[in-house]
Amino acid sequence: MSSNTLVIVESPAKAHTIGKYLGSRYTVIASQGHVRDLPKSQLGVDTDKDFEPKYITIRGRGDIISAIRKDAKAAGRILLATDPDREGEAISWHLAEMLGIDPAEKCRIEFNEITKGAVKAAVKAPREINLRLVDAQQARRVLDRLVGYKISPLLWIKVRKGLSAGRVQSVATAMVCEREQEINEFTPEEYWLIDASFKGKSSFHARFYGLNGEKTELKSEADARGITDRCKGLSFTAVSVTRGERKKYPAAPFTTSSLQQEASRKLNFTASKTMQIAQQLYEGVDVQGVGAIGLISYIRTDSVRISDEALSAARTLIAEKYAPEYLPESPNVYRTRSGAQDAHEAIRPTDMTLTPDAVKSSLTNDQFKLYKLIYARFIASQMTPQVFDTLQADLEADGIRFRHTSQKQRFAGFAAVYEEGRDDSEDEADSSIPKITEGEQIKLTEMTPSQRFTQPPARYTEASLVRALEENGIGRPSTYAPTISTILQRGYVARENKRLYPTELGSVVTDVMTRSFPDIVDKQFTADMETRLDDIEAGKLDWHGVIKEFYGPFEKELEAAEATLEKVKIEDEVSDVPCPNCGSMLVYKRGRYGRFLACPRFPECRYTQALLTYIEAPCPKCGARLIERINKKGRKFYGCEKYPECDFVSWDMPVTDKCPVCGGSMVLKFGKNGIRFHQCTNDACRTRVEAGGGDEDNG
Repeated sequence: MSSNTLVIVESPAKAHTIGKYLGSRYTVIASQGHVRDLPKSQLGVDTDKDFEPKYITIRGRGDIISAIRKDAKAAGRILLATDPDREGEAISWHLAEMLGIDPAEKCRIEFNEITKGAVKAAVKAPREINLRLVDAQQARRVLDRLVGYKISPLLWIKVRKGLSAGRVQSVATAMVCEREQEINEFTPEEYWLIDASFKGKSSFHARFYGLNGEKTELKSEADARGITDRCKGLSFTAVSVTRGERKKYPAAPFTTSSLQQEASRKLNFTASKTMQIAQQLYEGVDVQGVGAIGLISYIRTDSVRISDEALSAARTLIAEKYAPEYLPESPNVYRTRSGAQDAHEAIRPTDMTLTPDAVKSSLTNDQFKLYKLIYARFIASQMTPQVFDTLQADLEADGIRFRHTSQKQRFAGFAAVYEEGRDDSEDEADSSIPKITEGEQIKLTEMTPSQRFTQPPARYTEASLVRALEENGIGRPSTYAPTISTILQRGYVARENKRLYPTELGSVVTDVMTRSFPDIVDKQFTADMETRLDDIEAGKLDWHGVIKEFYGPFEKELEAAEATLEKVKIEDEVSDVPCPNCGSMLVYKRGRYGRFLACPRFPECRYTQALLTYIEAPCPKCGARLIERINKKGRKFYGCEKYPECDFVSWDMPVTDKCPVCGGSMVLKFGKNGIRFHQCTNDACRTRVEAGGGDEDNG
């Protein structure tokens, strides 16, 4: 028998990296994902025989399977090294079934990071295939197939051809629809603020707080005017001055969810793009002077736990690179949220000596950005807190109280390395702390009343939807990105200025699902099902029983929907543009790249027309109009209407303002915490000017 060992992984990139670690006695090949799955042309689940799945070889994988079988015959030993999660375990089980390997044989190896040490240690400690993990994956697959293949044909008949339903995608769409309904039903309430300028030993600002020591809301202009009238001629006294400190502690290392959220906020990456780039960093990159190495640990995790070795490496680096006060006496420990799976560590660098700058030349621009984010977040998680000096002063006259608050950073702590992004526009910038003494007489110099209105809840961004899915226990780390991609691709949800909103189609389908299949779009029901899948993995439940319990009521809902659900007609919005071919008024349609105009007589008339959105600023090159466009990946950009004669293009929106320094063109940019500014496009200038208004994408 051959002494050669065959190692099977999922991806060629992973095979390339691992192959360099193991040497000539090992052959490392890739299955390129699953080799078997349920058939696409039929249900593939026998509902009469305990819901047994019918697996077939995936079409197009014949050459890969032949190569695997050939190498397996020549090998003395076979090790299955697929990803360390349910999906990876199932792929290993399918490979074992295909190759005739007993699952009880010690043929399975796993590692949390693709480094030489981790891979060699795993090879020395193979284990049996974990059939409980496989059962949990099979249960999810069968559940999703039953929901998708049973409801989708009904939607085809009752709503429109080509529609689909899904166990997680349907509840995600329903959440977006629910938020839109909250926004539509929201009634703004008026309130007023009074900001005032004071002068004592220092000049400073304060805001109206209340009357007679109690916080008071101003509901109308009359309320505000009453306060400002009473304040005229009054001398204020600093009745209380409280100085203190505030500590801001670092965020935990990344989980899948928090990485997707932060990459959206800081890098403007979609969830799917984040996972695609993270997968590349995990599977291995050829680093100049080092060779092939996985730069980050496994990327599908909801744990914030880190290994003792990684903790020690982070603390050593902080001690060497920063002053002693940046290293806490004892390590920072983070608690994984309730209900999370703790099988894998948090996402972290695999080698702390490989700094982002050290590997920059070996990475693409996007890889570098994401690696730098992960690296900085991990170091910061083991540093001391940021410390602020704080001041709160209450100023009072005739029972009218204004309150001043300010803070100033005393010590940067972890913020010297990393500061977490925010979904809202609150600005935590440092401010100076004025000199105010208790009992001091303070002069009121100016008052500015301003009318405000309460705001509805913000539409979801990809980042906030991921957070909401996680908080509600819907899906798992591996499902967030594909769920959002699916509801966008299906046209149930659209994305504009980073915000997600339901399309008419999404609203209609959600309404049908809510009436006919309330459990499928119920957040608690979906979360409970995730818990039951976890219980299958833990060996507490039999997967056949879980499916049977679900399918009984579901089958009755199906029968009722088929009998009672009336056909729903979705009316297209009619434009005022006639079809140049047949004269019919064009209607608005939505495709992969956004809305467009089409003839309502399709397929007799196939005329379509792109919708052009012009912006106010002229083309900086030729002065013609600029058009807002969408590329194939759904990203917005701006180009000249005279293309290809004029090749001007910009990811940032040009504005009409000219640079006050060099007179050049400027574009709109978004900074930290949603701050808007105009920046000169002249590389030799790059002047920044604060822009008016707030960032509607941050809320």
